[in-house]
Amino acid sequence: MITVVGWDGSELSARAVGKLQEAGLVVAPAAVLGRLQLNARTAVDGSLLEAIDDHLEHGEGPAVVLAEGDPGFFGVVRTLREHGLKPDVLPAVSLVGRAFARAGLNWEDALVVAPSGPAQLNRVVNACRAHPKVALLVAPGVGPGEIARELAPTTPRALIVCEDLGGPDERVTHSRMGEATTRPWKDPDVVLVIDPLHQPKEPSWVAGARPGPAGWALPYQGGLPPEVRAYVLAKLGPRLGDLVWDVGAGTGRIAVECARLGAAVVAVERDEGRCAELRANVLEHGVKVALTRGQAPPALEPLPDPDAVFVGGGGLDVVMACAARRPRSLVCALSKVEQVAAVLDRLREQGYHGEGTQIMASRLTLDPDGSHRLTASDPVFVVHATPAHTG
Repeated sequence: MITVVGWDGSELSARAVGKLQEAGLVVAPAAVLGRLQLNARTAVDGSLLEAIDDHLEHGEGPAVVLAEGDPGFFGVVRTLREHGLKPDVLPAVSLVGRAFARAGLNWEDALVVAPSGPAQLNRVVNACRAHPKVALLVAPGVGPGEIARELAPTTPRALIVCEDLGGPDERVTHSRMGEATTRPWKDPDVVLVIDPLHQPKEPSWVAGARPGPAGWALPYQGGLPPEVRAYVLAKLGPRLGDLVWDVGAGTGRIAVECARLGAAVVAVERDEGRCAELRANVLEHGVKVALTRGQAPPALEPLPDPDAVFVGGGGLDVVMACAARRPRSLVCALSKVEQVAAVLDRLREQGYHGEGTQIMASRLTLDPDGSHRLTASDPVFVVHATPAHTG
């Protein structure tokens, strides 16, 4: 009863034309309906489900839904199936596939994001910060201007804006970030966000984002012991689409670990020598970390709001400045138990629920006579806080 036909602007197949000629109802975008000569009743895709339900109850003949590109790829097929319908599907080349083809780029290593609206802008931008090749299916409030504005100036990217793909006004523009925020765009379909400096180490066997690291809590090279870092990472929960701050980052072990797990990361560190070590760690592990050299809290003010924060250095004022930005998870490492109560009290005043944990690992050490003994590391007090739920 329902056939979904994908259209990429080229001539429709004989089978697709036959389905349209037999249809009692055709649902399509208004711009597409204007290009077709149809005898069937028509409806714009904004009223898709209402039109389909009405036709199934009162109409005659099959229904056809005409969609751009591959309707099974972030398209109308999902909407219909969630509504309990099982359509036949005649796909065409997806918008993303066409965009990369027009740009002359391979795209098996591209991350594809399809936001529903401006509420997801931050997650899309964070994915662009963390991943070197992203295809954005444009949505209202999430287009080339908004992406460029949020990425600049900390994350330089090349933008390829694809407008009216497959249509009479098709245009593919290689845009600088400043230009993208000021020029008017006509019906952009896809924006390719590319890190021109990225050099892939090896071909991937999986499309899109790479699998996570084989292990985490990297071997000890100073700073927090791996056992503490494992606990901190578990509480931060870094993931694709998140922005993590590592404040008082030192040599950047937490920052690097979060980036390896797919998050966008900003490391804040005031010491020049440690900043140099941090850069070396980032290069060694082939990840993306934005470094802000400066003293917190002032250095935090221009940064975009974080989803999770780790405070590895600084006083109570730094923790409170981070809490004021309302991350979903805030973790700090403290060296003295007396500090824990003060931090928890102040976090409670900020509307956070927190808990403190002492972590002290004892490592097995081999003595010269062949016997083993346990060598305890210094204890670290970790505070983890999340926004308190209000009734």
